[in-house]
Amino acid sequence: MKKSIPLFLLITLLHFFTQTSAANTIRVPGPENRDTVQVFKAIKWQFQTNGKIFSTPAIQNGMVFIGSEDSCFYAIDQNSGKLKWKFTTKGSINSSATVFKNTVFFGSYDGFYYALNAKNGREIWRFKTGGEKHIGAKGLWTMKPDSLYMDDPFDFFLSSPVIDSTTGNVCFGSSDGNAYALNAKTGTMVWKRTTGGPIHAAPLLYKGVLYIGSWDFNLYAIDAKDGTIKWKFKTGEQPVYHVLEGIQAAPVAVDSTIYFGTRDAFFYALNANTGALEWKYDAESSWVMAAANLKDNTVFFSTSDSYSFIAANKQTGKELYRIKANGYIYNKPAIDGKIAYFGDFTGQLFAIDIASGKQLDVFAFDARRNNAHKVLKDNTLDFDVAAAGKDRAFYQTTVDAMSNLYTLGSIVSSPVVRKNVLYVGSADGNLYAVELLNN
Repeated sequence: MKKSIPLFLLITLLHFFTQTSAANTIRVPGPENRDTVQVFKAIKWQFQTNGKIFSTPAIQNGMVFIGSEDSCFYAIDQNSGKLKWKFTTKGSINSSATVFKNTVFFGSYDGFYYALNAKNGREIWRFKTGGEKHIGAKGLWTMKPDSLYMDDPFDFFLSSPVIDSTTGNVCFGSSDGNAYALNAKTGTMVWKRTTGGPIHAAPLLYKGVLYIGSWDFNLYAIDAKDGTIKWKFKTGEQPVYHVLEGIQAAPVAVDSTIYFGTRDAFFYALNANTGALEWKYDAESSWVMAAANLKDNTVFFSTSDSYSFIAANKQTGKELYRIKANGYIYNKPAIDGKIAYFGDFTGQLFAIDIASGKQLDVFAFDARRNNAHKVLKDNTLDFDVAAAGKDRAFYQTTVDAMSNLYTLGSIVSSPVVRKNVLYVGSADGNLYAVELLNN
């Protein structure tokens, strides 16, 4: 007799599962509102690592810097895709890097944040946090066995550093619950501020204030000079997902307004000076896990469950349009000229005309072409297909299903565009450089 599944587990499973080489690339048919405009040209080069890439490329002085789950950090020639140097840590590198004055900064799951010479990869300093770990719980979302500690399969990132050029500090958050400011030259701690939960979100530095989200549901505004908390804003707690709710997305800001999304299924606009709510957008029970982007009078952000790329008026939060992808969207859109670029969990890259909301082009790599027929249903994420008929009440089923989805080359890394080339990491282990056409 088939076991029944609790309602809240079914809802959670819906959250999880509803809704490649240079010579062999494919385009994927888009929705009805797609214009027939080619934007993606071809793969210029690809660089293979030995682990999934969730971090975002950092580009400076002709090099692309990126970390991988193979525990290595890479410096790659921007033009040729050839390795310049690599640095090995003892943990997955899910923190995106930042580069400042020939020094590159990033964090690793080995519990250290690093500063390396950007030219040759030599270590300048390392700083030990209280430990980096994945979010999780016993009996995660009531899955079995309830005695097992289970990692949240959607906890992709570690906090990425930002540089305060005014003070000369590098700032980031940690799984130990602290926001840190270190002297960027020496790695000496200047201040730390404790929150009520792990911090995996990247901070925003804006007008002398560090804005950073914590797993305690709060967005903090912290004086960047001395670590004093100026204000904090508590987001909501979803009834079903509250065990693992929090803020994963980095904030963005313009005109004294802070914009960010959370796992409470809302997207917020706050007054940067006071923390007062200006408006919030209901994402219809869908997590908002990636940073937004801004252009003119519009804020662009994405959702998980509803697979949506959304454009909203930045002053009112009124939705202007949305584009539906074929899977979760967990990356910040890149905006270059009149086009926005993002990837989805099924391994596709999208190009959207930001003025009209028309989908212009879709592009995918070998991993998707080779595995879509085995993992997707009607070109879209489907739990039963990904889980291969296994019992959904068990955590291992989720692990196995996620592993199947990763064979698509899921794009969690945020794309970066430079001089008509798009750079993005993939769960297939590759960093891709994709040439774009002038449109």
